[in-house]
Amino acid sequence: MLEGKTVVVGVCGGIAAYKVVEVVSRLKKLNADVNVIMTENAAKFVTPLTFRSIAHNPVITDMFDEPKEWDIQHISLATKADVIVVAPATANIIGKVANGIADDMLSTTIMASKAPVVFVPAMNTNMYENPIVQDNIKKLSERGYIFLETETGRMACGTVGRGRLPEPSAIVESVSELVCSKCDLKDLKVLITAGPTQEPIDPVRFISNKSSGKMGYAIAAQASKRGAKVKIISGPVNLKTPCGVEVIGVKTAHEMFSEVMKSYEDFDVLIMVAAVADYKCANTSDKKIKKKDDNLTIELVKNPDIAKELGKVKGNRILVGFSAETNDLINNACEKLTSKNLDLIIANDVTQEGAGFETDTNIIKIIKRDGNILDFPIMSKTEVGDRILDEVLALLRKDYY
Repeated sequence: MLEGKTVVVGVCGGIAAYKVVEVVSRLKKLNADVNVIMTENAAKFVTPLTFRSIAHNPVITDMFDEPKEWDIQHISLATKADVIVVAPATANIIGKVANGIADDMLSTTIMASKAPVVFVPAMNTNMYENPIVQDNIKKLSERGYIFLETETGRMACGTVGRGRLPEPSAIVESVSELVCSKCDLKDLKVLITAGPTQEPIDPVRFISNKSSGKMGYAIAAQASKRGAKVKIISGPVNLKTPCGVEVIGVKTAHEMFSEVMKSYEDFDVLIMVAAVADYKCANTSDKKIKKKDDNLTIELVKNPDIAKELGKVKGNRILVGFSAETNDLINNACEKLTSKNLDLIIANDVTQEGAGFETDTNIIKIIKRDGNILDFPIMSKTEVGDRILDEVLALLRKDYY
């Protein structure tokens, strides 16, 4: 429920504006105080009366309307908002905010507010994929603004591609999670690695593993919901980007190593979840290797150990590692904890049913540097993510260092 929470919904001029009527209706059913701001163009798609009837609040369409109260409206709404949701977020409003332009009630309210701002883009595929729009989205994401992923499908213009507004239920769920979740990680910056790496053999073959990336992405999603600024450096996965999280895609262990070492100094917590290939091919063929009658021998050389290298330079940062094992779980995990200078290691036996790769659940043990071991039953990876973050927070609160 959103009782006692104020949600400001900014509606921009796009055909998807009609879907936002249901968004406002769902927010009201959760007992939110919903205040709608419409741009001039939005009012050409849906009338202000429609939103006023559903939100049970005046709808603002003009900065210079005669005020209903003495409050300066954009300051009043900006101050009392628990969250601002911009849907559909057009290229225009994204560009305005990214470049500090405040020339209407919506852009002015966003600029004047310290509340989380959630942009829900919806626009023509070519417009959405335009490098200028993508640069503006990246710029705002880096400044803490939250973007929901667009959906793929048939557009009003007749084309098929990315750019559709997510379903109203998904928008409201994301907003509810953001507003109602605890923000005990606020002001923390968390860097996470996730997924597998791929080490090429030739142009069509590579060495990899069964990692789906689900565990790393689950931790990232929970950290973001709890107020942290989160960045994932991810190997190839088929997962949606969690709300408010920045993702950098890589393929090889060397690419992941390079991105991590380039980024880690800007973060407070480093969580190494990725299943990084220990070895790569000494020589990669630039042409497909043809099948022959005799055996094929491939020479492998060692990849950099990302967690171990971070352990040498981490300073005051919390460093968390993962140990996926098939035998001797505790001894193997403890050896990694010590040799890599980790603060916590998350150990799991991937031979157990419901644990390890590709599942939506996991069974873990959290091993601390003092030798204490926390043993957990089977849980969803979302729950596992929260338990890990709880332990990270405990270290930070104890002034561990």
